[in-house]
Amino acid sequence: MANTIECRNLTKRYGNEPPALADVTLSVETNGTFALLGRNGAGKTTLIRILATELAPTSGEASINGMDVLRDAKRIREQIAVMPQEARLVPWLTPRQTIYSYLLYRGFGRREAASKVSDALAKLGLGQYENVVNRRLSGGVKRRVLMSTILATEARILFVDEPTTGLDPLIRADLWKTLNELKKTHFIFLTTHYLEEAERLADKIGILENGRLLSLGTLDQLRSVVKYQVSIRIMHGASPFETKVGEVVRSADGSTQIFTTEEEADRLTEQLVREKKRFSIYPISLEDIFYYLVRKPIEEDTRRGPENGSVIHEEQ
Repeated sequence: MANTIECRNLTKRYGNEPPALADVTLSVETNGTFALLGRNGAGKTTLIRILATELAPTSGEASINGMDVLRDAKRIREQIAVMPQEARLVPWLTPRQTIYSYLLYRGFGRREAASKVSDALAKLGLGQYENVVNRRLSGGVKRRVLMSTILATEARILFVDEPTTGLDPLIRADLWKTLNELKKTHFIFLTTHYLEEAERLADKIGILENGRLLSLGTLDQLRSVVKYQVSIRIMHGASPFETKVGEVVRSADGSTQIFTTEEEADRLTEQLVREKKRFSIYPISLEDIFYYLVRKPIEEDTRRGPENGSVIHEEQ
């Protein structure tokens, strides 16, 4: 199908190991940003490598804008650019030299490659760094140089594999701004294990666990997977709290989280106010959805989501 990424029963096995991908079926329009969310080892990089024609699937099919990843690999490569998770800059080159040499590798002529470098650097505000050797650049600037490198190809479809892993929060937020700007003119297929990253950047989100696609949709569509609409967190130090409708999770830090309906949340908040308890209330978040589907947290965090059944869960 044109203007979509399609996967049908896509499976990848490595020897006798459990499948890295298991019967993944999805359809995503190639506009805006699609985030594939999952923990390390969930199969995110394997899926990107198959779609980028770097890796053949064991079985199943995949296509980009109607082009099959096996039969039409050359055509696909001309229309995509990939920023791998493990991508690193050559320390002794400058950003200008990095982009220029990559464009030559992609098949551009010398004159055309040279003309594209300045534009690519300017798009991400890197003009002041163009002749600074890469080893002297900060981590955030290095990531922006890598992004500029794939932008210079003028490919409309960009595969970006965990671009902010290892970056501090300020640099990560800066790169988020860049990605949000790029999605106005490009389709970005983003993989991440950061919940906030997927929630902030993606128009559509897929949740992958142990090689299986658990859910796919907009954030509002994913919220419908969870049977409760509201999360209430009662701060640590409060006495145990129960609910008539919903599920309760007690965390190791002493806080209590309640997943419940809007009607029950109204009743509970009135009680909490009367009892002068410290609490917060918010709609079900992507973190809650992930935990609800996977049954365990994606990151080290004291917040937790619900399990099946109206029971109280004690966290160790």
